[in-house]
Amino acid sequence: MQAQQLNLNVISNNIANVNTTGYKKNKIEFQDLLYQNPRQSGGQTGAGNVIPTGVEMGNGTKVVSTAKIYTQGQLTQTSEKLDVAIDGVGFFEVERPDGSLAYTRDGAFKVGPEGQLTTSDGLTLAGFPAIDANVTNIFISPNGEVSAETPDETQNLGQIQLSRFANPSGLKSIGGNLYLQTEASGQAQPGQAGQDGFGVLQQGYLEMSNVNVVEEMVNMIIAQRAYEVNSKSIQTSDDMLSRVNQLKR
Repeated sequence: MQAQQLNLNVISNNIANVNTTGYKKNKIEFQDLLYQNPRQSGGQTGAGNVIPTGVEMGNGTKVVSTAKIYTQGQLTQTSEKLDVAIDGVGFFEVERPDGSLAYTRDGAFKVGPEGQLTTSDGLTLAGFPAIDANVTNIFISPNGEVSAETPDETQNLGQIQLSRFANPSGLKSIGGNLYLQTEASGQAQPGQAGQDGFGVLQQGYLEMSNVNVVEEMVNMIIAQRAYEVNSKSIQTSDDMLSRVNQLKR
């Protein structure tokens, strides 16, 4: 019952983030617990015969993983010049207040007070120069090259760099659409959009959550039914033991 309650919590969190930009759904994974073996298979019966099957009493299940599923979310057109979606593999690098790097798929960027490109929480896009106040338009190419249009000229501002990981499921989620590198994820591998297996950038689009609401609702019904069946089995077992105790009277 505890395992199914955790399953419901994961499903609920997925549904709650169905409209979260760049959100990747979680998948819960279970393992069975240790078994009691009152009678071992393969043992000798004393007459030279081998026991073909033993007695194994299971002790339930446990949660071993809530892995992120990094399938591509749907790209939604916003027509905002600073909205950028990654179509394929990769993460944006953003700088945290302590100077460390975090990674995100949320490309809803804004211009900060000093002209820097930031996330909605004010975290600066790493390695990107400040934008002058006289810039009238910004162009971001599929390979990440950024150019700005001013009343006098069009100038190249730089390159948006992406990063990827050998095991993205090993990244640590810290909220705010951010992930941190861990030993399980491996070191960040920087690269350019559209090259060496990295995804391309789409200006004026945002990647939405990859949560399928219908699928999550079906999973919720299955988890609820499993919870109810487990609850019923406990009640039935308690009733059977109660009847055994009453037979002694």
